[in-house]
Amino acid sequence: MIIVMGTVRVPVENIAAIVPAMERVVRATRAEDGCIAYAYAQDILEPGLIHISEKWRDRAALATHFKAPHMAAWVAERADLGLYDRQIRCFETDEGEVL
Repeated sequence: MIIVMGTVRVPVENIAAIVPAMERVVRATRAEDGCIAYAYAQDILEPGLIHISEKWRDRAALATHFKAPHMAAWVAERADLGLYDRQIRCFETDEGEVL
C-alpha cells in the first residue's frame, strides 16, 4: 500500500474559491481504480493550511492517478488560485503493517 501525506497552503482570501475545485478532484480521484482513500482537510488553527492524506493500492495506481485528466485540470486550477508550499511525502507499507 502507498500512503501519501502532506500539506499545501492557499492564500486565505482564495479558500472559498478553491474549495469547489478540491471537491471535484477528491470526487474524481476517489472513483479511480486503486484509490483506497483520498482527502483534503482545512486546518482548524491555521487558516490557509490544507492537509492531504491518500492511500493507494500500489505505485502503479498512483502513477495512473497523476496522468488522469482531472489532475491536469486541478494543476491549472490550483496555480490560478495561488496554491503554494506543497510539502508531500510518499510512503510504502505492507497492508497489515501498523505504523
